[in-house]
Amino acid sequence: MQLHTPIEIPVSPTPISYTDKLMLLGSCFAENIGEKLTDNKFQVDINPFGILYNPLSLKSALSDLLERRIFTGKDLFEHHGVYHSYAHHSRFSEVDAQECLSMINERMIRSAQWLRETDRLIITFGTAFVYHLKETGQVVSNCHKLPEKYFHRERISIGQIAKEWKELIEKLREENPKLKLLFTVSPIRHWKDGAHENQLSKATLLLAIDQLVKEFDFCSYFPAYEIVMDELRDYRFYAEDMIHPSGQAVNYIWQRFCETQLSKETISLMEEWEKLNKALQHRPFNPKSESYKNFLQQNLLKAEQLTKKCPTFALSTEVATIKEQLKLFEQL
Repeated sequence: MQLHTPIEIPVSPTPISYTDKLMLLGSCFAENIGEKLTDNKFQVDINPFGILYNPLSLKSALSDLLERRIFTGKDLFEHHGVYHSYAHHSRFSEVDAQECLSMINERMIRSAQWLRETDRLIITFGTAFVYHLKETGQVVSNCHKLPEKYFHRERISIGQIAKEWKELIEKLREENPKLKLLFTVSPIRHWKDGAHENQLSKATLLLAIDQLVKEFDFCSYFPAYEIVMDELRDYRFYAEDMIHPSGQAVNYIWQRFCETQLSKETISLMEEWEKLNKALQHRPFNPKSESYKNFLQQNLLKAEQLTKKCPTFALSTEVATIKEQLKLFEQL
């Protein structure tokens, strides 16, 4: 008896490999998948502006990266002794304005170059609602807990999202002709919008993405939202707040992502790394035994072999740690 309704996800005709450079932008779901990619040694840049939720803020962030924008003191505001940027998540906020700008611009410079080298841009839309600063009309990426009276809230349309992103995608491809885009919609419910408004918001995002995927053959869609809504249709797959997916749900989405978006060779290499990583976490019962020395030597050999198979695997830290452990063993 089948107790869930599996989503049919087409296997990507251009699967991701370890040689690809990846950039992820969007809601905290992008962070979840980005963390999985990082843990598995992919070449990844995640949210250079911090967590962003709406399509217009995401477009603005990518436009800034294309323009190699440098932020100045005029781009910051101070609230309760802390300096913020309306274009950034609060992880960039600081009590010192120069430290805030330094963090922002260092990341900007690094990520602007990464975008030009990226093979796959993974974008996660979270909501179709945007907040405009009443004083200037600027769309803000984060309200930084300022009073609601400072902002005007609206749900942007399918057509507006599609138009804005069509222009952006064309610019991105001019700058980086090999770039492919993978869109997702975050399964995280924006409950403050209200149950009905949240559904309208998600529907708006889905329909806008559908237009873009039909317009550009190098754009595709991964149904993270549908997996949670249909395959995992149960509150046991949510965190305690009943809004965010649980760790189990994230792991399941990651599994489906790997099945459909990664090459078989990449999955095989990833499995090798997982086995090695587990071995590296092992704590010996007797660190003076000859068997432990052999164990370390085997780990070193596996790490070196894995690096030869895939030179982009960044295992220099692990190799150095194993060599240090062997050195300490010889001194016992």
